[in-house]
Amino acid sequence: MDNKAKAGLSTTEIRDLRDIAGTMIPESATFGVPGADDPAILDDIVKSVGRDLPLVREALAAIAARSAGAFAGLDRDGREALINDYYASGRAAAVTLGRVIVGAYYRDDRVLLALGLEARAPFPKGYTLEQGDWSLLDAVRKRAPFWRDDRTTLAGERSDGRQ
Repeated sequence: MDNKAKAGLSTTEIRDLRDIAGTMIPESATFGVPGADDPAILDDIVKSVGRDLPLVREALAAIAARSAGAFAGLDRDGREALINDYYASGRAAAVTLGRVIVGAYYRDDRVLLALGLEARAPFPKGYTLEQGDWSLLDAVRKRAPFWRDDRTTLAGERSDGRQ
């Protein structure tokens, strides 16, 4: 619990985070993967909140308010609907909460193994890629950027809180 206390989340916030994470990414016996509410994954989520703490707190408080504090008591469809509704209007806080949960989930060795990946960091062992003709990218390099910046929400607000 010391690591969780260091993250700055209260016991209630950690409980709500567990319920939300488990709703977003439930356990699947079919695919042999744990849910995001698994104790090891939840611990990683809590430890990795870091600089996103204010936005994660904002998201947790908003979801708790929308459910009148009874999120865990809702049925699965009700929890999913509430999260989807909040995500559509939650802006940077919603995006940040999702990113923190998904990031920790896909760091878990059991999830990586279920996806057919090695449960290791890419370095120092690395991955060998076949070299190709890099000049094929010249046309792309010359174009103006047209992709979505994942640090901004649909409303144009940056998810990291900067302007």
